[in-house]
Amino acid sequence: MITLQVKSLAASRIKKGYPALEDYDFKDKNKGGAREGDLVKLVDTSNKFIGIGYLGIENKRAGWVLSLDREEKIDERFYDRLFRIARDKRSSFFADKTTTAFRFFNSEGDGLGGLTIDYYDGFYVFSWYNKGLYSHREQILRAFRVAVPDYKGIYEKSNYPGAKVKSQFVEGEKVDGPLVILENGIRYNVYLNEGWMTGLFLDQRHVRRQIMESWGLGRKVLNAFSYTGAFSVAAAMGGATKTVNVDVANRSKERTTEQFEINGLDPSKHEIRVMDIFDYLDYAQKHQLRFDMIILDPPTFARTKKRTFSVEENYTELLREAIEVLAPNGILIASTNSWNVSRDDFYDKVSQAFDEEQVDAYLMDEYSLPEDYIVNPNYPDSNYLKVFVLEKTS
Repeated sequence: MITLQVKSLAASRIKKGYPALEDYDFKDKNKGGAREGDLVKLVDTSNKFIGIGYLGIENKRAGWVLSLDREEKIDERFYDRLFRIARDKRSSFFADKTTTAFRFFNSEGDGLGGLTIDYYDGFYVFSWYNKGLYSHREQILRAFRVAVPDYKGIYEKSNYPGAKVKSQFVEGEKVDGPLVILENGIRYNVYLNEGWMTGLFLDQRHVRRQIMESWGLGRKVLNAFSYTGAFSVAAAMGGATKTVNVDVANRSKERTTEQFEINGLDPSKHEIRVMDIFDYLDYAQKHQLRFDMIILDPPTFARTKKRTFSVEENYTELLREAIEVLAPNGILIASTNSWNVSRDDFYDKVSQAFDEEQVDAYLMDEYSLPEDYIVNPNYPDSNYLKVFVLEKTS
């Protein structure tokens, strides 16, 4: 194990439980010749032990801290312990028969930055976020098999640059076609082996529940960036009169139709449009269309032939366009999963849009990550989801 000195500020952060390592933390910018995947002993400028970590390039991060115990051995028993603790913390989720998909292991929140594991009715999907941790894959999988022996099957996704395979089956049972899971009693199709995503963002579970139970009844709903229409299905199950689903991806139409049909809903009573949301908002304004609920949950960054969108640069503009077609007393759900935009900065973007449109609204509710997405309280970036629910009052 290579010993690496970290600067004083980094040492102080790590001692307080901050789990991320960044390039500028190290005294030696070449990191002593250590490579991605290497375990490293971290010491301060006086060569006093700070912690044990590994190197793995992941966005702005250079690696992750694994332990502050100098006697800790990073081996199968270490990973096995993490998985057992994660399972115990989620015992109530395994017992819930109305929701059969949730986050089983949440990266640094569960003690291992660079890996998430999602549970889909007995199947587990590993997502690797850096090449360094992926180099320990076999050891980690062996530990998982011991800690969670009752799995039906394992799939994995590699979400880092240069990965040879985006998604693949690993072992156990194979799922041919979609797997039907439950969330708050609603059925959703998920695809375990199609690219980096499965068709359902599990971190929005509580928002979909509120749409179904409290906000959807009698409303006409616009679901922007609709993906597979999960928000719309929740709204329709909650009594929405109509949903309009807009997404630029061609596949969204087929996937959204499926979600309606498996819940016994007639997709012909809902609109599914494959087009740019800005074009649709312009169309809606020209035709004086109004919506009682608008859901804005865009990707952090997206590029089409006509436009480049980023939450940091364009979210306020998107909100302004949406406010123009929001009916009186309508509900607007503004959401982002951007790590680079803080909760307060996002709130400012939302407030700015309403101010510029000279429209009053009050904050009905606010959401962050659900309980299964355990976060590290010493690492604010890990609580990435920001959702504001506002009602238009003028």
